Amino acid sequence: MADENQTAEKQFSIQKIYTKDISFETPNSPKVFIEKWEPHVDFNLSTTAKPLEDDLYEVALTVTATVKCGEKTAYLVEVCQAGVFVLANFTQEEMGPLIGSFCPNILFPYAREAVSDLATRGGFPQLLLAPINFDALYAQQVEQQTPSPDKLN
Repeated sequence: MADENQTAEKQFSIQKIYTKDISFETPNSPKVFIEKWEPHVDFNLSTTAKPLEDDLYEVALTVTATVKCGEKTAYLVEVCQAGVFVLANFTQEEMGPLIGSFCPNILFPYAREAVSDLATRGGFPQLLLAPINFDALYAQQVEQQTPSPDKLN
Protein backbone atom coordinates (compact mmCIF):
# COMPACT_ATOMS: atom_id res chain seq x y z
CA MET A 1 0.00 0.00 0.00
CA ALA A 2 1.39 3.40 -0.99
CA ASP A 3 2.20 5.90 1.70
CA GLU A 4 -0.53 8.59 1.65
CA ASN A 5 1.95 11.26 2.74
CA GLN A 6 4.17 10.59 -0.26
CA THR A 7 4.32 13.54 -2.64
CA ALA A 8 2.56 12.90 -5.94
CA GLU A 9 4.84 12.51 -8.92
CA LYS A 10 5.32 15.60 -11.10
CA GLN A 11 3.97 15.23 -14.59
CA PHE A 12 4.66 17.29 -17.71
CA SER A 13 3.36 16.33 -21.13
CA ILE A 14 2.34 17.92 -24.40
CA GLN A 15 -1.26 17.15 -25.31
CA LYS A 16 -1.53 19.24 -28.46
CA ILE A 17 0.40 21.86 -30.42
CA TYR A 18 -1.59 23.95 -32.88
CA THR A 19 -1.80 27.23 -34.74
CA LYS A 20 -4.38 29.32 -32.94
CA ASP A 21 -4.29 32.37 -35.20
CA ILE A 22 -2.37 33.37 -38.31
CA SER A 23 -2.26 36.55 -40.36
CA PHE A 24 -0.29 37.80 -43.35
CA GLU A 25 -0.76 41.20 -44.96
CA THR A 26 1.00 42.95 -47.84
CA PRO A 27 -0.58 46.41 -47.83
CA ASN A 28 1.72 47.87 -50.50
CA SER A 29 1.80 45.03 -53.01
CA PRO A 30 2.46 44.74 -55.86
CA LYS A 31 4.47 47.99 -55.84
CA VAL A 32 6.71 46.74 -53.03
CA PHE A 33 8.04 44.01 -55.35
CA ILE A 34 9.53 46.50 -57.83
CA GLU A 35 11.22 48.73 -55.25
CA LYS A 36 14.74 48.23 -53.90
CA TRP A 37 14.66 45.56 -51.17
CA GLU A 38 16.24 47.06 -48.05
CA PRO A 39 14.07 45.66 -45.27
CA HIS A 40 13.86 46.70 -41.65
CA VAL A 41 12.21 44.18 -39.31
CA ASP A 42 10.30 45.11 -36.16
CA PHE A 43 9.70 42.06 -34.02
CA ASN A 44 7.30 41.58 -31.09
CA LEU A 45 6.76 38.56 -28.92
CA SER A 46 4.18 37.81 -26.24
CA THR A 47 2.93 34.81 -24.31
CA THR A 48 -0.30 34.05 -22.53
CA ALA A 49 -1.33 31.13 -20.39
CA LYS A 50 -4.64 29.99 -19.02
CA PRO A 51 -5.77 26.99 -17.04
CA LEU A 52 -8.26 24.79 -18.87
CA GLU A 53 -9.21 22.15 -16.31
CA ASP A 54 -7.46 20.36 -13.47
CA ASP A 55 -3.84 20.06 -14.63
CA LEU A 56 -4.35 21.20 -18.24
CA TYR A 57 -3.02 24.56 -19.38
CA GLU A 58 -3.05 26.37 -22.70
CA VAL A 59 0.09 28.37 -23.40
CA ALA A 60 0.09 30.63 -26.46
CA LEU A 61 3.07 32.35 -28.05
CA THR A 62 2.35 35.23 -30.42
CA VAL A 63 5.06 36.35 -32.83
CA THR A 64 4.55 39.52 -34.87
CA ALA A 65 7.01 40.71 -37.51
CA THR A 66 6.52 43.94 -39.42
CA VAL A 67 8.87 44.29 -42.37
CA LYS A 68 9.30 47.77 -43.83
CA CYS A 69 11.19 49.19 -46.76
CA GLY A 70 11.71 52.82 -45.96
CA GLU A 71 8.45 54.10 -44.53
CA LYS A 72 6.25 51.60 -46.34
CA THR A 73 5.19 48.30 -44.83
CA ALA A 74 6.23 45.47 -47.13
CA TYR A 75 4.41 42.88 -45.05
CA LEU A 76 3.15 42.05 -41.63
CA VAL A 77 3.02 38.50 -40.34
CA GLU A 78 1.52 37.36 -37.07
CA VAL A 79 1.42 33.81 -35.78
CA CYS A 80 -0.15 32.64 -32.54
CA GLN A 81 1.22 29.19 -31.83
CA ALA A 82 -0.39 27.42 -28.90
CA GLY A 83 -0.18 24.22 -26.98
CA VAL A 84 -2.12 22.29 -24.40
CA PHE A 85 0.14 20.98 -21.66
CA VAL A 86 -0.34 18.75 -18.64
CA LEU A 87 1.38 20.33 -15.63
CA ALA A 88 0.62 18.23 -12.58
CA ASN A 89 1.95 18.37 -9.03
CA PHE A 90 4.35 21.28 -9.51
CA THR A 91 4.75 23.98 -6.87
CA GLN A 92 3.78 27.59 -7.65
CA GLU A 93 7.49 28.43 -7.84
CA GLU A 94 7.98 25.70 -10.46
CA MET A 95 4.89 26.61 -12.49
CA GLY A 96 6.16 30.11 -13.36
CA PRO A 97 9.25 28.99 -15.30
CA LEU A 98 7.38 26.08 -16.89
CA ILE A 99 4.64 28.34 -18.27
CA GLY A 100 6.81 31.40 -18.85
CA SER A 101 9.88 29.76 -20.37
CA PHE A 102 9.76 26.01 -20.93
CA CYS A 103 6.46 25.88 -22.85
CA PRO A 104 7.29 28.91 -25.06
CA ASN A 105 10.63 27.22 -25.87
CA ILE A 106 8.66 24.25 -27.18
CA LEU A 107 6.28 26.44 -29.21
CA PHE A 108 8.84 28.81 -30.76
CA PRO A 109 10.22 26.51 -33.49
CA TYR A 110 6.67 25.97 -34.79
CA ALA A 111 5.98 29.72 -34.83
CA ARG A 112 9.37 30.41 -36.42
CA GLU A 113 8.65 27.94 -39.23
CA ALA A 114 5.18 29.42 -39.85
CA VAL A 115 6.58 32.97 -40.06
CA SER A 116 9.24 31.89 -42.55
CA ASP A 117 6.75 29.91 -44.62
CA LEU A 118 4.26 32.79 -44.78
CA ALA A 119 6.95 35.25 -45.88
CA THR A 120 8.10 33.04 -48.75
CA ARG A 121 4.54 32.19 -49.79
CA GLY A 122 3.88 35.93 -49.88
CA GLY A 123 6.65 36.36 -52.45
CA PHE A 124 9.33 37.69 -50.11
CA PRO A 125 12.75 36.36 -49.11
CA GLN A 126 12.78 33.88 -46.25
CA LEU A 127 12.52 35.48 -42.81
CA LEU A 128 14.45 33.41 -40.28
CA LEU A 129 13.90 34.53 -36.73
CA ALA A 130 16.88 34.21 -34.43
CA PRO A 131 16.64 31.81 -31.50
CA ILE A 132 15.21 33.34 -28.34
CA ASN A 133 16.41 32.81 -24.79
CA PHE A 134 13.06 32.43 -23.02
CA ASP A 135 14.83 31.69 -19.72
CA ALA A 136 16.41 35.16 -19.81
CA LEU A 137 13.15 36.81 -20.88
CA TYR A 138 11.27 35.11 -18.05
CA ALA A 139 13.95 36.10 -15.51
CA GLN A 140 13.75 39.69 -16.77
CA GLN A 141 9.96 39.69 -16.46
CA VAL A 142 10.12 38.34 -12.89
CA GLU A 143 12.74 40.94 -11.98
CA GLN A 144 10.55 43.75 -13.35
CA GLN A 145 7.56 42.51 -11.34
CA THR A 146 9.51 42.13 -8.10
CA PRO A 147 9.77 45.41 -6.20
CA SER A 148 13.30 46.34 -5.23
CA PRO A 149 14.00 46.60 -1.45
CA ASP A 150 14.52 50.39 -1.66
CA LYS A 151 11.00 50.83 -3.11
CA LEU A 152 9.26 48.89 -0.35
CA ASN A 153 9.30 51.80 2.11
